[in-house]
Amino acid sequence: MRVQQILQSAVDNALRPYNLTFARYEALVLLTFSRRGSLPMRVMGDRLQLHPTSVTNIVDRLEQDGLVQRVPHPTDRRTTLVEITEDGRDLMKKATEAVTEIDFGLRGITERQTQQLTELLGKVRHAAGDF
Repeated sequence: MRVQQILQSAVDNALRPYNLTFARYEALVLLTFSRRGSLPMRVMGDRLQLHPTSVTNIVDRLEQDGLVQRVPHPTDRRTTLVEITEDGRDLMKKATEAVTEIDFGLRGITERQTQQLTELLGKVRHAAGDF
């Protein structure tokens, strides 16, 4: 748990110049990797493992900053999609470069050890149904 706190602090520091929290950054990454650059808010909550209220707060802030926009679903009037904007894509790329530059906070281990750790943690995520 302490390692998680150390990594989180490093990533938070890398994201601070972009006025992003990790949660907002994670939402931008999720939208970027979606097929159409948009997802229903419910799906975002499921994938980010967040309560709907938290997703709403994240989307509200991203929308205020012009990084996402809410759009009606083309076939389901009950559903609102969250769509990443070009500004959102640009900021996500810059923030990702900053996070990558600090190796996601993984200091003190070799590249091979990083690969091994990633593989091991991937197994934990897979066993928990996080894929």
